[in-house]
Amino acid sequence: MTLNSIRLAFAALSLILVSCPSPSFAAGKGLDIPSWLKKHVGTGDGEIAPIVLKRARALYQRKRREGAVKNPCYLAMDATRPSLKRSGKPGHRFYIICEKKKSFRAISSGHGNGRKLQTANFSNGRQCAKNFSNAEGSKLTTGGSYVTAETRTSFKGYYRKLGMKKPFKRTFLLFDGEGDTENARERAIGGHPAAFVWWQCRFKKPKSPHADKEGYVPYGRLVDYTGGRSNGCTTWSRSAAKTILKLVEDKPTTLYIYPESGDIDAVAKAMKKRKSLLRAGLYWNAACLKAIGSPKFWDKKILRPIIDKWRKSLPKLPPLQLPICK
Repeated sequence: MTLNSIRLAFAALSLILVSCPSPSFAAGKGLDIPSWLKKHVGTGDGEIAPIVLKRARALYQRKRREGAVKNPCYLAMDATRPSLKRSGKPGHRFYIICEKKKSFRAISSGHGNGRKLQTANFSNGRQCAKNFSNAEGSKLTTGGSYVTAETRTSFKGYYRKLGMKKPFKRTFLLFDGEGDTENARERAIGGHPAAFVWWQCRFKKPKSPHADKEGYVPYGRLVDYTGGRSNGCTTWSRSAAKTILKLVEDKPTTLYIYPESGDIDAVAKAMKKRKSLLRAGLYWNAACLKAIGSPKFWDKKILRPIIDKWRKSLPKLPPLQLPICK
């Protein structure tokens, strides 16, 4: 065996040790959870990893004791998972769990796309998230504890539906956080349907409540980016969003997003030292870990000054003036 082949074999063995969970890990053995819920615990698509469920339940139970939430259901997300399945359809990494009704549902959700600046590249690909941050303006996901708050509905533009120009309004569910996520409101972090109107032109509609002072409204193509990236918010399909918004309307509940900054740093250190995540008691989705190499958490104290400097360097441009629709 050549030296190069030995190195390749060692690299493959290291990847197996880092990526593959044990049967007991996948089955969630040892977790104090209801028997009906155990069948949903694992690392496959549509399943919830043990550590994600454990922390989501702990957060929910704590907030229930504190009287902060009374909703019989709670939410969780595993941002280490890929956004798409092998079939190309959206993957399932956001969870709606209602223990009283013995209900478990896994749906798709977007992750923060980040930015690629000359001084720092903290962008993410469509499939897997490598970079995470709690810095305002980073457009990245921050793992940790949240509680759902009020909703706000805003007009996003007109689009064509059934041969007619219809207004598209999107409801935004605000989150309140703690710890790394305490600046969720400052960052305008929350959840909403994964859809927006790509503005192309404007047309005259003076009677519309959304018209500008000249009587024009924006018009464009409705874009659905279910399972794609976001500006750091959690995004769901329009049908799933309706379910979630109805679930939390006037009934706040908890949302736990994995991974937290400590998890990211621990995994990055283990990868650097070529240690087995399993033996170290750490978790990251195997497919995404292979794709990204190693994750990184950008603390707001480090990243915010970089973003502020970049913003100041941007040239001042005149307000956007859409052409008139033909």
